[in-house]
Amino acid sequence: MKSPAAYSTTAPSRAEVDAFAGTAVLEFGTDWCGYCQGAQASIGEAFAPHGDVRHLKIEDGPGRPLGRSFKVKLWPTLIFIRDGAEVARVVRPGSASEVDEGFAALARAGSH
Repeated sequence: MKSPAAYSTTAPSRAEVDAFAGTAVLEFGTDWCGYCQGAQASIGEAFAPHGDVRHLKIEDGPGRPLGRSFKVKLWPTLIFIRDGAEVARVVRPGSASEVDEGFAALARAGSH
């Protein structure tokens, strides 16, 4: 599954995220954020072998309840989720290997 190009202005509710089955990554940021733009190549590289993982790019900012519920403070922030529970978080990744650490945590969470 290819990563969506733009951050979505619509987001699931926290209750919907908490009810997710399987794996997902929530990526919080904005299209105009320089850090977000700069991280896209690394994020895309890390996601390439994980096409089975649901990837939601969600626009964040004041008044955006989902980001607030996860206490997101910096962009981009990637929240790695297995069966509705956060298992890892990567903030402002500078390389694909940093994002890979989140995928490794997803794998470890699934092996229990």
